[in-house]
Amino acid sequence: MKYLLVLAVVWVAIWLWRKNRREEMQERAARTPRPASPPAVGAPQAMVRCAHCGLHLPASDAVRGTDGTPYCSAAHRQVAERA
Repeated sequence: MKYLLVLAVVWVAIWLWRKNRREEMQERAARTPRPASPPAVGAPQAMVRCAHCGLHLPASDAVRGTDGTPYCSAAHRQVAERA
């Protein structure tokens, strides 16, 4: 009989401990700021290939040659135009 009483006391102690721990976790989760929404991702961009080295880059970042050929940098454009 006394073992049953000890078991009941241990069970109540564990139950109270878990209940308090659950409440602390909920309070901690409520205090931490969450991002309102995921960061917006822009629309896909057209990719072009550098005429000199073959690097693929967004068309908006490309440097255009005199004939409209895309290059990855001004140095590659100058090298290609000299040749």
